[in-house]
Amino acid sequence: MDLDAYVLAHREHWQRLEELTARRRLEGDQNDELVDLYQRVATHLSVVRTSAPDAALIAYLSSILARARLRTVGTRATTWGSVGSFFTERFPAALYRLRWWWLTTMGANVVVTGVMIWWLLQHPAVEQTMLSPEDIDQLVRNDFESYYSEYAASHFAAQVWINNAWVAALCIALGVLGAPVIYLLFQNVANLAVVASIMIRHDRAAHFWGLISPHGLLELTAVFVAAGVGLRLFWSWIAPGDLTRGQSMAREGRTAGTVALGLVVVLFVSGIIEAFVTPSSLPTGARVGIGITAELAFFAYVFVVGRSAVARGHTGDIDAALLEDRVASQA
Repeated sequence: MDLDAYVLAHREHWQRLEELTARRRLEGDQNDELVDLYQRVATHLSVVRTSAPDAALIAYLSSILARARLRTVGTRATTWGSVGSFFTERFPAALYRLRWWWLTTMGANVVVTGVMIWWLLQHPAVEQTMLSPEDIDQLVRNDFESYYSEYAASHFAAQVWINNAWVAALCIALGVLGAPVIYLLFQNVANLAVVASIMIRHDRAAHFWGLISPHGLLELTAVFVAAGVGLRLFWSWIAPGDLTRGQSMAREGRTAGTVALGLVVVLFVSGIIEAFVTPSSLPTGARVGIGITAELAFFAYVFVVGRSAVARGHTGDIDAALLEDRVASQA
């Protein structure tokens, strides 16, 4: 391709787009023209990058497109629109696309936890190697229940949220290594199994499940989602498929970032339930019902909203057009 001739043929469009982008206010027809020119210049940039990659021209066109994109959408619209699209498209699409990873992680952990509780119940001497009889008695009679009401609800909610968000973040951040995620999960389910076996052995099973179920269902689901996404990140460089290892890890890393941000809200909800519902005076059935409702709402979000978002072409990765603009502006 003759680059000079291509520039002469389209320079008028580029200059007009620059002019419209620089104006403080645009009329209705000028807005339409701006959108049309944005699409044209984006095509021009693609042609230049493919057929005659000139660094200076690519940088020039990329800068025009970046400014035009911001002007087209608007700063406020971009901010609120991005938040809305994140929770209706990116986050649910990521959850749905990676559902088999975190559902498998969840199922495996439930089975392991059940087996550990059963084994501990069959070997009562084991708990005595971990806790003294006095500590066990204190846990059964007081500590387990008082844990949920020891602090002010607002302070406790913040504490729980920070702790669980940290665990989820570690699962995602260390996911590329694989083994640390398995270790974190084992520590989590081992602690749960030990406390559960002690409470069950001392005829406090109903009390135990009545306190842990309201918040634990959603909380543990969020941890399993984080772990599953972390393991998918690990697998992205083990088996990259049709992509290079770098491309595969980049895509799954961006998706993991999407999930990490979304889980902040999920864990915030579980923290609110743990602080205000679990220790409340509501009947056990009502408290457990709230936990089950929150869990069902999450699954509905994944399999209704997420499935719809994937059907529309979303994957949980950064929006393709935005990513292209970012890559182009750095070229």
